[in-house]
Amino acid sequence: MNKLSSLCALLVTGVLVAPAMAAPPAPAVAAVATGCAAKQQNVQAQIAVAKANGNQNQVDGLNTALREIQTNCTDNSLRKEREGKVLDAKREVSKRQSDLDKAMKKGDSEKINKRKDKLAESRKELQEAMDELDK
Repeated sequence: MNKLSSLCALLVTGVLVAPAMAAPPAPAVAAVATGCAAKQQNVQAQIAVAKANGNQNQVDGLNTALREIQTNCTDNSLRKEREGKVLDAKREVSKRQSDLDKAMKKGDSEKINKRKDKLAESRKELQEAMDELDK
């Protein structure tokens, strides 16, 4: 095998293997955690990845975040926080829709396109906030 094909094989192997090494596999038959338990599991998974990569500063920061979750997080407070984000996102969508309506009345195609893009972005953020409610 020449050097170029060895390098290509190494690169392909690295591309295929690296994602598998990036996160520990999920258990095959695990209950889906929600609320604070899900937040804890997420941080614990990030800690495992940071440890595997030898990133002690990140491990330390994540351990601090985990302690904060364990100390302060309640499912009710988390739900209220997420509901607040949904409400804020709904307000933003409403504002962007109003801005688009005004631009359409004026007939400025450049502003209309900009307002459409901003409205689409706000709707995406709203959907993401609504998706978080169930986690």
